[in-house]
Amino acid sequence: MSTPIKSADAATVMRLLQFTDSAFPVGTFSFSNGLETAATERLVHDAATLEAFTREIVRQAAFTDGIAAIHAWRSHRAARFEGVTEADRQLILCKMNEEARLMTRRMGKKLAELALHILHDEPLERWLRMIGEQRTPGTYPVAQGIVFSAAGVDERELFCSQQYGAANMVLSAALRCVRVSHYDTQRILWRIGEGTEALYAETAELEPEDMFTFTPQIDILASLHEKGTQRMFMN
Repeated sequence: MSTPIKSADAATVMRLLQFTDSAFPVGTFSFSNGLETAATERLVHDAATLEAFTREIVRQAAFTDGIAAIHAWRSHRAARFEGVTEADRQLILCKMNEEARLMTRRMGKKLAELALHILHDEPLERWLRMIGEQRTPGTYPVAQGIVFSAAGVDERELFCSQQYGAANMVLSAALRCVRVSHYDTQRILWRIGEGTEALYAETAELEPEDMFTFTPQIDILASLHEKGTQRMFMN
C-alpha cells in the first residue's frame, strides 16, 4: 500500500500557484528556450515534434536546474548558505550558450527582487547583494529554491514547479511560432506531467557536482538565435 502524500495548507498551495504562474513577472514570456530557431529551421513544425522538443528541454532541465533548485532549497532550509552559492556556481557552468546564461541570470535576479517585496528573508537578501556585487551568478533555479523554502513550499512541489515552468515556457512560445493549438499544448503538458515523479526520484539523490547536460543540437539552435536578426524572443 502506497504512503499518502501529505497535503499542504491552503496558504502554501496559494504561494505555489503564485510563484509557478506564467504571469508572475520574471520575464519567462521573453524567451523560447531555443524553440524559435527550431521552428524556423523546421525541426519543430507540428504537435508531435513540439512534444519531442519539449520533453528534451524538460529532461535537460531536471538534471541541471532541478538539481540546483533542490540543493538550494535544502541548503536554505539547513541554514547552509555556502550550499546555495555552490549550487549557483555549478549550475552556470552547465549553461553552454550565452542565451541560456542570460535567461537564467536575468530571471533569477528578478525573482529575488520580487520575492523580497513579498516576504522578508535574510539569506535571500544576502544572495541578492552578492548578485549585485557579481560574486555569484544569480540563477533562476537557485532563486526558486531559496524563495520556495522561505515560503514554506515543499521540495517535491518546488521540483514540479521547475519542471512545469520549463515545459510551459516552450509551449507558450509554440503558440506564437508553431502551427499548434491550445488543445495541442495542453495535451502535451498533461502527458509530460506524467513523468515528473520519476524524474524527481532520479534527481533528488544527486548533488550539484552530478549535474550534466548534453544537448548539442539545442546549443547550436541557441547560437543561431543569438546571431539572428529576425526574432520574437529575447536572446
